[in-house]
Amino acid sequence: MASDAKKILLVEDEKAIRDAVAAYLEREGYWVVGVGDGQSAIEEFEKHQFDLVVLDLMLPKIPGERVCRTIRDTSDVPIIMLTAKGEIEDRIIGLELGADDYLIKPFSPRELVARVRALFRRAHQADEPA
Repeated sequence: MASDAKKILLVEDEKAIRDAVAAYLEREGYWVVGVGDGQSAIEEFEKHQFDLVVLDLMLPKIPGERVCRTIRDTSDVPIIMLTAKGEIEDRIIGLELGADDYLIKPFSPRELVARVRALFRRAHQADEPA
């Protein structure tokens, strides 16, 4: 993977989904670190500088909501919540916790990649001088 590749932290407890999403993102040129629980997510986030986080909510050890709040306490990195919790109230809570986007399982990998690109595009535009 190129050293200038965007770095994504993928937090998903279902290994099959984590592996499939990681493979899809890597094929698109992203550098992906995948973890299966909230504690590992926080540890990896503290070790590396990520450009984006894809975060499930229902995680072992530390729930995704708390992971999101912990990340938001120190960073404004874009966060996409990718979760089976699809009720309107769940989506509102996720966005209020600090997520930038919210994608409900089951999902299209192409849609996830499109959302990742859109967040990177907006982040890049925000970095450019006016």
